[in-house]
Amino acid sequence: MSNPRNTFTATVLGLPRIGPNRELKRAIESYWAGRLDAEGLHAVAKDLRTAQLTAARDAGLDSVPVGTFSYYDQVLDTAVLLGALPQRVSGIADELDRYFAAARGNAEVTPLEMTKWFDTNYHYLVPELSADTVFSLHPDKPLAELKEALALGVPARPVVVGPITFLKLAKSEDGSDLLDRLPDLLPLYEQLLGLLAEAGAQWVQIDEPALVTDLTETELAAVRSTYQRLSELSARPAILVAAYFGRLGVALPALAETGIEGIAVDLVAGGDADVAAAQSITDKLIVAGVVDGHNIWRVDPDHALPRLTGLRDAGVRVAVSSSCSLLHVPYSLAPETELDARLRSWLAFGEEKIAEIRVLATALTESEDGVAEALEIARTAVADRKADPRLRVESVRSRLAELDSDAIRRTPADARRVLQQERLNLPLLPTTTIGSFPQTSRIRVARAELRKGVIDQAEYDNRMRAEIAEVIALQEEIGLDVLVHGEPERNDMVQYFAEQLDGYAATVNGWVQSYGTRCVRPPIVYGDVVRPAVMTVEWATYAQSLTSKPVKGMLTGPVTILAWSFVRDDQPRSETARQIALAIRDETVDLEAAGIAVIQVDEPALRELLPLRKVDQAAYLEWAVDAFRLATSGVAD
Repeated sequence: MSNPRNTFTATVLGLPRIGPNRELKRAIESYWAGRLDAEGLHAVAKDLRTAQLTAARDAGLDSVPVGTFSYYDQVLDTAVLLGALPQRVSGIADELDRYFAAARGNAEVTPLEMTKWFDTNYHYLVPELSADTVFSLHPDKPLAELKEALALGVPARPVVVGPITFLKLAKSEDGSDLLDRLPDLLPLYEQLLGLLAEAGAQWVQIDEPALVTDLTETELAAVRSTYQRLSELSARPAILVAAYFGRLGVALPALAETGIEGIAVDLVAGGDADVAAAQSITDKLIVAGVVDGHNIWRVDPDHALPRLTGLRDAGVRVAVSSSCSLLHVPYSLAPETELDARLRSWLAFGEEKIAEIRVLATALTESEDGVAEALEIARTAVADRKADPRLRVESVRSRLAELDSDAIRRTPADARRVLQQERLNLPLLPTTTIGSFPQTSRIRVARAELRKGVIDQAEYDNRMRAEIAEVIALQEEIGLDVLVHGEPERNDMVQYFAEQLDGYAATVNGWVQSYGTRCVRPPIVYGDVVRPAVMTVEWATYAQSLTSKPVKGMLTGPVTILAWSFVRDDQPRSETARQIALAIRDETVDLEAAGIAVIQVDEPALRELLPLRKVDQAAYLEWAVDAFRLATSGVAD
């Protein structure tokens, strides 16, 4: 075992992998299409890892996570590591093709299910386990990536998803309690720790984000026994258990009772309670997640430094870190030259967060004098953000303050239904579609030509009208009762609206991985949200002019817009949701005035922001549902 005092001061809990310009996405999709062979794909991946690891080292991180790279998903990688892929892919001889078959399926194989990774917009693949699952260790990937990093002179810290989180996130195929499989998994983790130590790892990071959720007494006991057992191994790296996305609560003292060397604590989402609890843990390294890895705002040094110095002055050994993996934020602000300069100064993407961590670590372990200029720039930006008038638009705040409970309620549905049927005269079981039609190659070409200046806005609009006319004709031919315009003009169901709302900003290269090769570019809510003009009325009324059947107005709901954006952190999310809801409400009223008789408001993300702990869920559901009601209660019966 390494000397627990052989410690570090500055790190992050994980790194993105899709590539700063989505290089890995393109390479994987080329491999799937047969345009690139496996050797070519591996070469792209190695180049990306090399550039990223050396950049992290050169930026001053003295412990760099390795093994967070993935061709698809880290939980799927853990299933491979533990020999827990579903039996249905076992007949695929090629290792890479077997991996991708589990991820996305093929003509003969159904893929694993996919669901959200805690309360983020990332999605993981759900392992399928049962009482009969036979585990076996396959450590080639973590060992190879450790060797690769050490050869580059990178202070590498291998990262692996922990056994408790792996079992809690998996699906029981036979209804058995998967935590009962813990004794079968732990020997594999013991073997892996030994192999990593033998290969030169000084530290290993075991990710246990499930520890920030509600734990039963049985699960809490499993935490204690698991990490006490792993800590008693004679030949192993120092163990850092990392939990993030919320407060550890009772799991923090449970981990502290074991013989592990470090605990990574999310002090952004975890708050003051975890800070206070960590101050009593003086025999371990506390990796303090004070730089938000889940959002894009510059850290306030006058908030982060007192937390860090408070821990240090209590006798705690402290390293400065991101609150979670940087998987959840874009790579760098460098390409964002089109952003408003004032707004840009308030932001920190992945590259900037690493620089912030190094500055805070230097201020903590040496002195603030050595980083005085960087601290002053940060303090100036934080103060400028607070003073910007765009953060408070009194007309919006006054309107919301004046709304009473009656303003977010409609007449009972049975009464509305009578009036609606008199107007629409629909059959008993009317037919319609969810809304969006495929984004055809014609639409993608038109969008690219508009962006490059090959065509002007008028020509682009004409092409979109032609697409609308085509889908209206198709729905008429099929015989649907309530039609849609197909949404050809929309690049994304959230970004489309964000680009038309004040208080929002869009990036040009702010891509983050949603799952596999699917990337999204979340817009940024930086100030009070205002709808300066109608957003969808022209398209809806044009579509309605082509048919005598009702055409739905199509809107994205306030909670989904909130959930799929980078949200301001200077006020409660509930307040921002109400502002977005007010904008959507105004759009519904204008659609109604334009003669649209049916309006669909999409809220696919309503449950995505649900807090991880039950005690916090009722309050969320109250404001989330009220935001939807506010958005939809401005129209007549």
